Amino acid sequence: MADSFNDTKTPTLTRRSLLRAGGATAALLGAARIQLPSGAFAQSAGPEVKGAKLGYIALTDAAPLIVAKEKGLFDKYGLTEMSIEKQASWAATRDNLVLGGASNGIDGAHILSPMPYLISTGKVTQNNVPTPMYILARLNLDSQAISIAGEYKDTGVGLDSSKLKDAFAKKKVEGKEVKVAMTFPGGTHDLWLRYWLAAGGIDPDKDVSTIVVPPPQMVANMKVGNMDAFCVGEPWNEQLVNQNIGFTACTTGEIWKKHPEKALGLRADFVDKNPIATRAILMAVMEAQQWCDSMANKEEMSAILGRRQWFNVPPTDILGRLKGDINYGDGRMAKGSDLYMKFWEGQASFPFKSHDAWFLTEDIRWGKFDPAMDVNALVDKVNRADIWRDAAKTLGLAAAEIPATDSRGVETFFDGKVFDPANPSAYLKSLAIKRIA
Repeated sequence: MADSFNDTKTPTLTRRSLLRAGGATAALLGAARIQLPSGAFAQSAGPEVKGAKLGYIALTDAAPLIVAKEKGLFDKYGLTEMSIEKQASWAATRDNLVLGGASNGIDGAHILSPMPYLISTGKVTQNNVPTPMYILARLNLDSQAISIAGEYKDTGVGLDSSKLKDAFAKKKVEGKEVKVAMTFPGGTHDLWLRYWLAAGGIDPDKDVSTIVVPPPQMVANMKVGNMDAFCVGEPWNEQLVNQNIGFTACTTGEIWKKHPEKALGLRADFVDKNPIATRAILMAVMEAQQWCDSMANKEEMSAILGRRQWFNVPPTDILGRLKGDINYGDGRMAKGSDLYMKFWEGQASFPFKSHDAWFLTEDIRWGKFDPAMDVNALVDKVNRADIWRDAAKTLGLAAAEIPATDSRGVETFFDGKVFDPANPSAYLKSLAIKRIA
């Protein structure tokens, strides 16, 4: 299979050169880059198919797929029949991935990074039947958030969740249920919420009830009092604040700075059967990530995502946090912070295997996987960083933009906990609240 990913390199402008060009000039160069032919790639036999069906959830980190479609980047690589299809929930995404594009499902998706592992192992599929998947790229870093119902403003809760402990306990004594929502069991939002609660001494399985709510339904459910807190991506946390329903306790970038979030995941059988088309999809998405990362493009991107056919929300619910302007809704304001979503900066697109090892370790922590599971073996099976590197070389990216190794190294969290991908067991032993011995 590796031999299928060795076409002639095609030089293109890198994001670094765009940024050096400056604001307006960079935007012009970025627009021109999209119109450039693809050189040797365009002159090759071309992709095996003219398109694929990719799912997305209405979350800002789906932007690279939507921008690649809107800006004609898929067309540029011979994928003239690409379909980017809205999914109602992550459960629907899973079900449609299991069906596959040939059976009226989808071939791949904008997806929570742990989900390809949960689907590949059959942990979350009907009758536990595995559907092998590959992760081809990370779509973004940072910019999810944990939001709290307005009734808890006087607790002063922020990054320290322990300030909710007494309020939650009091509510339970009164015979009321404390409900916290995330988007999919074992997914990123589940893990951020659990990490944050546990760091403050709140057990996410014993002290609260954890419920599943699709991202676009979070704000409406909190408005009618169905939950006390939730974790989701944007634009829903910002919309909550804009509608004065609740507030942001913290962004996930404050929990783990420059953390991985969504991924581009495809069914393994599609990739194995269509290696050239796979690389074309990946190259188009990588170019879109570079475009999305430019501050000069944030307003246009917000307008695109806000359209009825994509998110159907006001662009003002999207733009602020894209630029690092965060109104927490409780009196705190951050202007021009570094907590904006990264699509390319900081090697955001590269699917570091060390990050997937953390996701799997956390899912072991909460009982989703057997502690005896060989984490590295599963990561090597699902994570196709090799295909990303090949696409990067074909795009003509500078060597400095292509990570030399599959590990970003040791990661440190806001509470001082350290994850060394070479020693996950030490990390697990350091955690007080967990479902394993």
